[in-house]
Amino acid sequence: MNVNSTSNSQSGNVGDTNTVVSNDTSSSMDTMFMQLLVAQIQNQDPLNPTDGTEYVNQLAQLTQVQSMESMSQIMANNMVLMDNIQTLSTSSLVDQKVMVQTSSLESDGATTVDGRLTLDHASNVVNVILKDEAGTEYKIPLGNQEQGQVDFSIDPAELGMPAGKYTVAVVTDSGDNDTAVELGGNVDNVRIPLDGSTTVLNVAGIGEVPYNHISQIGETDA
Repeated sequence: MNVNSTSNSQSGNVGDTNTVVSNDTSSSMDTMFMQLLVAQIQNQDPLNPTDGTEYVNQLAQLTQVQSMESMSQIMANNMVLMDNIQTLSTSSLVDQKVMVQTSSLESDGATTVDGRLTLDHASNVVNVILKDEAGTEYKIPLGNQEQGQVDFSIDPAELGMPAGKYTVAVVTDSGDNDTAVELGGNVDNVRIPLDGSTTVLNVAGIGEVPYNHISQIGETDA
């Protein structure tokens, strides 16, 4: 009789333990730890009992694991919050003028695009070179320029540029051939990729540009 009762009790404990393990919460971890601790105490050798400091160490390890899980959850929640904030902020950019740093554009063959570059050194010759996918080049000569910001515009009609994709580069006689180019236009729409990658802006006259390439929002200073 006693043996059967003990067997049933043990079976019940095993079932409870399985339930606890499948429930990934702080409360279930506490329960599981207490069950394991009680079982350890009950089954220890009476002639060689476990040192009490070992139980304290086990409790400290459990607390550390719980803290790490809580931190991971907080970080995950913060990531979701940041994504939501970015979505709201990007949606407000529609119909606004932005400047973006880019080395390419997808021209519609008609829309004039504002541009600017910043020279590290004065140069006697500064050219903005646009090249289409066939390798045809279109040059915008900017002449002699001092160190600093240089504004220009890309007029596809004036340059005879058909609609298509182009690379944009700056060539100078001072060695500033890796000068970054910024282009400006109105945001037509915002696309949020389903794969969770960077939000993309569709800028008139430029094409799609990653959100993190924005260098200025609003009209440029006169």
